[in-house]
Amino acid sequence: MSEKKTVVIDLKFARREVDEALSDAFAGRTVLRAADAAADLSDARYAVIWKPDPTLFERAPKLEVLFSGGAGVDYILAMPNLPDIPIVRFVDESLTTRMSEWVVLQALSHLRQVPAYLNQQRERVWRELSQPEAKDLTVGVMGLGVLGQDSVAKLKIMGFNVIGWSRSKKLIDGVETFDESGLDEFLAKTDILVGLLPLTPQTRGIFNADLFGKLRQGGASGKPIFINAGRGGSQVEEDVIAALKNGVLGGASLDVFEQEPLAETSPLWSMENVIITPHAASASDVRALFRNAEAQMNDYEAGQPLRHVVNRTTGY
Repeated sequence: MSEKKTVVIDLKFARREVDEALSDAFAGRTVLRAADAAADLSDARYAVIWKPDPTLFERAPKLEVLFSGGAGVDYILAMPNLPDIPIVRFVDESLTTRMSEWVVLQALSHLRQVPAYLNQQRERVWRELSQPEAKDLTVGVMGLGVLGQDSVAKLKIMGFNVIGWSRSKKLIDGVETFDESGLDEFLAKTDILVGLLPLTPQTRGIFNADLFGKLRQGGASGKPIFINAGRGGSQVEEDVIAALKNGVLGGASLDVFEQEPLAETSPLWSMENVIITPHAASASDVRALFRNAEAQMNDYEAGQPLRHVVNRTTGY
């Protein structure tokens, strides 16, 4: 049996979470911390990373596989001196479920007028507001990867009419889907727009004034709603704010932003029809991350192919 190779951990997560998860992870392997400046990483063959130190690749020149600490990998692809080795995305049931829970929560919150009712509560106002049924609204999900498809399924369970869009055509039973050429048709049918896109050159800034102007106006909810939990770089925040102010959008739920943390001066904080969460829609379960990475390392050393490897051409 081959010797188990060394792994280095470089995760900008809470130290306590990482420590607890490492207590029973990577059995039989040498585990190093990149945060330890004195650690010799020269023999490390695997790295589990989330926003790692820029010097990682200099300190660990023998790396064979990179395991992302989250579903997104754009931060890795943008790193200088990135070695030509496989990059593995974190795909796990816990990550998927957390995301689809958040998406459903936001869609239901806007359907049932939660922001408006919370404002009435603060003002001590007792007034019933119009609330359509889920079946009266069409939710359009942009991004039909693992996270997007699970969100589609759970939104359908809640009764929403759901359609989907991705750059290349995806077939989902019982769901009308569109590809790049059908974007305008997709938008024209959408009352609640959900962004779950990876960040690539093609998707950077895609959620902008032009796109918002093509969403359906006058549907059961009156004005369209924008929900984004994909990547902050996919939205133009000035355009989101303008669309909310001028009534092109009736509300928004945002978990990701162009710059994080969101600046205290951003108008988004004080908008009554906006729900903000701090990039917490689908926080990685560190134990699940380590289990996933460890299983793939063992398979890799046994000659099995890696799963969920990033295509550097498409960026996901």
